[in-house]
Amino acid sequence: MTAALPRADVAPVASAKRRRRAPGWLAVVPLLVFAAVAFGLPASAILDGAFTVEGHYGAQNLTTSLQGPYLTALLGSVKLSALSAALGALLGLPLAQAVVSSRSRWLREAVLTASGVLANFGGVPLAFAFVATLGNAGVLTVHLGLKDSGWDLYSFWGLVLVYLYFLVPLMVLTITPALDGLRTQWREAALNNGATGVQYWRHVALPVLAPSLLGGLVLLFGSAFAAYATAAAMVGSAVPLVTLQIADALSGNVLVGQENVALALSLDMVLVAGLVMAVYLPLQRRSARWLDA
Repeated sequence: MTAALPRADVAPVASAKRRRRAPGWLAVVPLLVFAAVAFGLPASAILDGAFTVEGHYGAQNLTTSLQGPYLTALLGSVKLSALSAALGALLGLPLAQAVVSSRSRWLREAVLTASGVLANFGGVPLAFAFVATLGNAGVLTVHLGLKDSGWDLYSFWGLVLVYLYFLVPLMVLTITPALDGLRTQWREAALNNGATGVQYWRHVALPVLAPSLLGGLVLLFGSAFAAYATAAAMVGSAVPLVTLQIADALSGNVLVGQENVALALSLDMVLVAGLVMAVYLPLQRRSARWLDA
């Protein structure tokens, strides 16, 4: 049996442990400083500009940002993001399940690697790729005669199709860990008790996956809601979006002196993103309790 340390030795041991922990806290300081500068200063500028009206503070900019074309653009972004996220989740879930249930390791690695690349592929290159493929003079548009059928890439539904290019891979990356967490014993127990595959998914798998599915849906919504370069390069002002309205207000393309209204629109986006994260984080914690049990 190990002898207990004398009381006089307890304090030196405790101080030695504190000295060993100190470098860990010091290593976090640069990250905290960077976060304060990179996020704190822009947030302060947005708040100050959003509530500044002709040299004094007021709520006129926020009121303006929720009226007329600005409100139309905000609702258009919400509609586009919600629809794109829902379709991305519906398409990404079966694809992720096919990857998880596959016995081919190279197929799983290939799909996950490709998803990691495609989920971060956007902006002007993505817009150019779709314009060259499905634009008015695109390769597939010409060869398949899509233009005669009424196809228009530079529309709301064309933008939804482009967003799915990176939202579906993002859903695969998001939901795959949750699918990996489903216990084989749960399926075996359900089948041994006479349940069919459909009943297993309806009464066991989907209720367990529901927090992760909703969390993935929220994550896809946020990604689509914040997208700017792809829509700007493809549709311009043809589809009203809040990110495009912010760019127009800052550059004075429509009205001069609307920079603070653009900051108010940015604050609206921050509030929507905050609501999204407020939903996402509790769902992730609830899902983790089930799948890590």
